[in-house]
Amino acid sequence: MSALHLTKVAVGADSIEALRSALGGRARDGETYITTRYKPTRAETLVGGSLFWIIRHRLIARAEILGFAEGKNGEGRPCCVIRLANDIVAVRAQPRRAHQGWRYLEDKDAPPDLAGGDADIAALPPELASELSGMGLI
Repeated sequence: MSALHLTKVAVGADSIEALRSALGGRARDGETYITTRYKPTRAETLVGGSLFWIIRHRLIARAEILGFAEGKNGEGRPCCVIRLANDIVAVRAQPRRAHQGWRYLEDKDAPPDLAGGDADIAALPPELASELSGMGLI
């Protein structure tokens, strides 16, 4: 059985570095988390898959889904906590429309990880990396 993934817009993040910074503030014991109003109906199938992040209308990074828990949001209302690996992995950019909440993504449709890892991208000047990303090349 192939893995199932989620896609989600990285609201407020305009780069992988900004996403890492935002999620890093929540990191504990090698994992981080996001909250959502409702638990995905296919949650059991998602464990071991990835949450793919959309930034500037492209899937550009992913984090492994470790599990789900119940929690409370900032207003004290019940919510679903999606537990994620703290490692954000750059993937080959793939165009994607923005959406609210999350959407399922089949394994066959998921973009591959960047072969050289994002260390190679970090070595590029920011303007060049942005331009190449805009063209869907990284």
